[in-house]
Amino acid sequence: MSTYEEVLRAPGVAVTMTAQLVGRFPVGMYSLGILLHVEQKFESYAAAGLVLAALSAGQALATPVTTRMMSRFGTRRLLLVTTILSALSMFGIAVLHVPLWVDVALGAAAGLTMPPIAPAVRTLYPRMVAQRQLGPLFALDATLQELVWVIGPVAITFLATSFDTLIGLSIAVAVQLGGGLWFALLPRVGNLRIPPTNKRMGGVLKKRPVLLVVIVGFLIIGAFAAAEAGVVAVYGHDGPQAGIILAISAIGSIIGGVLFGHRTITKRSLAIRCVIMAVGFIAAPFVMTFWGLSSAMFVAGFGCAPAVAAISAIVAGSVKFADTPEAYGWVNSGQLVGVALCSALAGIMIDFVGAGGGLIVGGVSATLGALIAFIFRRHQPDLTEGIVEPPPTAPIELPR
Repeated sequence: MSTYEEVLRAPGVAVTMTAQLVGRFPVGMYSLGILLHVEQKFESYAAAGLVLAALSAGQALATPVTTRMMSRFGTRRLLLVTTILSALSMFGIAVLHVPLWVDVALGAAAGLTMPPIAPAVRTLYPRMVAQRQLGPLFALDATLQELVWVIGPVAITFLATSFDTLIGLSIAVAVQLGGGLWFALLPRVGNLRIPPTNKRMGGVLKKRPVLLVVIVGFLIIGAFAAAEAGVVAVYGHDGPQAGIILAISAIGSIIGGVLFGHRTITKRSLAIRCVIMAVGFIAAPFVMTFWGLSSAMFVAGFGCAPAVAAISAIVAGSVKFADTPEAYGWVNSGQLVGVALCSALAGIMIDFVGAGGGLIVGGVSATLGALIAFIFRRHQPDLTEGIVEPPPTAPIELPR
């Protein structure tokens, strides 16, 4: 814990981490909020699925592009524009009574303009702390983001059931707007100057560590989406068990991040953390009781935040400063595509073999992620001596 306390005492870290967490918080509210609101509007889960698919597809396509544009237009300007446009699109879904195709278009617009807060802050972090503190900082960031998945779904469900789905979705939009503007207007974000990259779009994927973590992130985050569908299928909508089990998994991730995530990243670290996740997911189809699934999902969650922290550290230790925003953008896009594809495959398996089908997809996906991380471990940097990046082309003066 003293390691994390030291990191948080670094100038500007606590406020930066809090602002970006508030700005990203609606991510944990939007999926369920849109599902409830659009289904109620059109009395169709298929309609809600189309809007959600448009949102995810737009975000997956745009993130590498918007992150790359931070060096051209400036980090603050890009974040301000995208935050406002995305919030307006989401607010349109909440308040407008329009045909389904308009809501689908608004969902796509919200995804295309979703502010790249996570890539921006992970690009900023190496300029805020000493190299030896960067690993623990990434671990703390990955751990705290689990609060999004613990509190977000509960918050949107409470608002939608206690008041109205329109009110719930509108509050989520207000949080995104307020948090996004707060983060964008921080002095350190405004002072962040990212030199233009000399690579073509997608060129950063030629870096083997980056391509590796994009693929591994696709598989392990996709595994969570598939397992989530499986857990929900086990209990349906008749009780709180599914929500409790998923919250237990997120709590496991928080505990894993606090206890384990700050450890030094070696060539085997990502594989070890993915193995922990895979063990939980593999066990899940064989223990389909409340306590059995709770235990299995806790174990899977225990490896999640440390694995995400390792992915962030590997990117920071593998590419030039100018290329880090786009690299993190590809990582985010890979995870979004993993969620979409694994969720779809889980749905097909659930229809064919029952609720356990989604859990099986989760186990297979997580196992593949662990195997790939282990087989290609030599392509990962050894960060025992800390994360050493090439310096930016010009010094960045940050206020203390």
